[in-house]
Amino acid sequence: MIAFEVNGQPASFAGAPDTPLLWILRDTLGLKGTKYGCGVGVCGICTVLVDGEPRKACVEEVSSLSGTQVVTIEGIASNPQHPVIQAWIAEQVPQCGYCQPGQVLAAAWLLQRHPEPTDAQIDEAISHVLCRCGTYPRARRAVQRAAAIASSDADPPVRAGAVSAAPIE
Repeated sequence: MIAFEVNGQPASFAGAPDTPLLWILRDTLGLKGTKYGCGVGVCGICTVLVDGEPRKACVEEVSSLSGTQVVTIEGIASNPQHPVIQAWIAEQVPQCGYCQPGQVLAAAWLLQRHPEPTDAQIDEAISHVLCRCGTYPRARRAVQRAAAIASSDADPPVRAGAVSAAPIE
């Protein structure tokens, strides 16, 4: 029996130790937010955080998880006040949405490590999650906005053409 936590809740698995985390999340625990992309750890669509570090759930064997803490998109999205969730909505990042769980986890990880990331750091972090729709510019703006929200800046960056919520005088 391999015991670990998922989104702060105890979890365990008694099956084959080489079972990928992705299938445990989706099929055993019913957490469908983490998506299957390539199955070989290349596309990053299935990114989750294991003890705070990004991992590809499609190739992360459950045997490596004993005593760890796993965070999935459900763990981040359960807090609508999370800066990344707020920013992703404000910037309207998703197009098809398939890669977004991985992108959000990559952004959350980046902001834990670099609260004020440079564009190069943002690009590096989100480039590990393939987005076939090309939402990288919106994701970059969302990470910038999330950083501003997290640092309690009064006015997070507003994208060009966005409607301001401030009253017009």
